[in-house]
Amino acid sequence: MALDVVIRPARAADEHEILELHRSTWSRVSEPGPKRPPDAALFDERHPVEGFLVAEHGRGVVGYIAHAPASPLASNRHVRHIQGLAVLDAARGSGIGQALVEAACAAARAGGARRMTLRVLGHNGPAQRLYRRCGFAVVGVLPEEFLLDGAYVDDVWMSRSLSDRDGAAHP
Repeated sequence: MALDVVIRPARAADEHEILELHRSTWSRVSEPGPKRPPDAALFDERHPVEGFLVAEHGRGVVGYIAHAPASPLASNRHVRHIQGLAVLDAARGSGIGQALVEAACAAARAGGARRMTLRVLGHNGPAQRLYRRCGFAVVGVLPEEFLLDGAYVDDVWMSRSLSDRDGAAHP
């Protein structure tokens, strides 16, 4: 990762930059839902600012990751779920995505979580490779779960243990 990139907790003031980053990186390769309108709110009850980490370069946000409890159930409190990840196109390939995933896993572990889960579209090979490098494994596939631009796309579920990791990068 570039030495001048800092991973930090998001602040309410980052909302506009994170939304712009999300809109600029949105594609059917990574998103089954519609593109967010420019005036959409990002932080809300389901997506509190405390669940976001950002990668900052200089004075600008070049990446973000969002994670939250996997469900509202107390019996499931030990599991966190990655809700979104984006890196500015110009910053891709520099290790920022992996640093964000590892930072989210470390924050979840520090909060008492034992497992991190996520969902990724079956045709998003680059994201699946990133998650595998970070220690995630496929735990299930919902075949043809989404119809995107006339093609059926699998919903791939991935998971990683947090209880046996030391926070180091994974091969």
